[in-house]
Amino acid sequence: MTTVAPGVLRTDYQRSVAAYWNAERDPVNIRLGEVDGIYHHHYGIGPYDESVLAGPEETRDARVIAELHRLETAQADFLIDRFAGTGPDDRLLDGGSGRGGTSIMANRRYDCRVDGVSISEKQVEFANNQAAKWGVADQVRFHFRNMLDTGFETGGFTGVWTNETTMYVDLFDLFGEFSRLLAHGGRYVCITGCYNDLTGGRSKAVSQIDERYTCSVHPRSAYFKAMAANNLVPIEVVDLTPHTIPYWELREKSSVATGVESSFLTAYRENSFHYLMIVADRVQGRR
Repeated sequence: MTTVAPGVLRTDYQRSVAAYWNAERDPVNIRLGEVDGIYHHHYGIGPYDESVLAGPEETRDARVIAELHRLETAQADFLIDRFAGTGPDDRLLDGGSGRGGTSIMANRRYDCRVDGVSISEKQVEFANNQAAKWGVADQVRFHFRNMLDTGFETGGFTGVWTNETTMYVDLFDLFGEFSRLLAHGGRYVCITGCYNDLTGGRSKAVSQIDERYTCSVHPRSAYFKAMAANNLVPIEVVDLTPHTIPYWELREKSSVATGVESSFLTAYRENSFHYLMIVADRVQGRR
């Protein structure tokens, strides 16, 4: 059942973001999920199999779609790996849960409870339907709630993650809420795009990404400042930039290309944009 916290959409900006994702029907987010019923709202990592571009022309598109989906699933697996040791008694939170694919995968891996939150009512409805189709609705639930103020109990989660959603919110507010939600010793995992502070600001390519997704990409340094202010201590930082470029190169050749591929590739190649995974543990401090 979808649960709603009071005052979910609190600003005009949040209402505009919710409207964008309620209306979003990009084939890149639908057709890839149709491969195996796991729907992602993020990008992929790892080298792609170049053979998908060869072979019979009439099946080329299907091969490319399946390969893009494999790379996106590999990204989700890489994130989920960071919660090793999670078990049936644990509870995880997916902040900005999209159509729910990573939450379903985490439950399948660890047999744990997972709650997802999104300010898009359409995404929440879709994700709950998917959980029901997979037979995990008793363990995986999606909620129309704001991840800046979820309404969940303090210290109720052993793990929290965000997968390409932090560019929509203030990081200090977000990490303050996550710090409240996490039990002592709990883990937060973030995969995100961020602009390179060394360049002095957003490049033209990064600004194009912002415009495309109605977001505001943060500088790399902001993540670490906001974590330090909220009792989240990084234990692992991985630069995934070189690992995501092949995904974008393949997607640019695909039938589901949206036109934003060139902006991502330019930003990554000119070093104005980074694709990072940051893993942090919740240490003792004031809530």
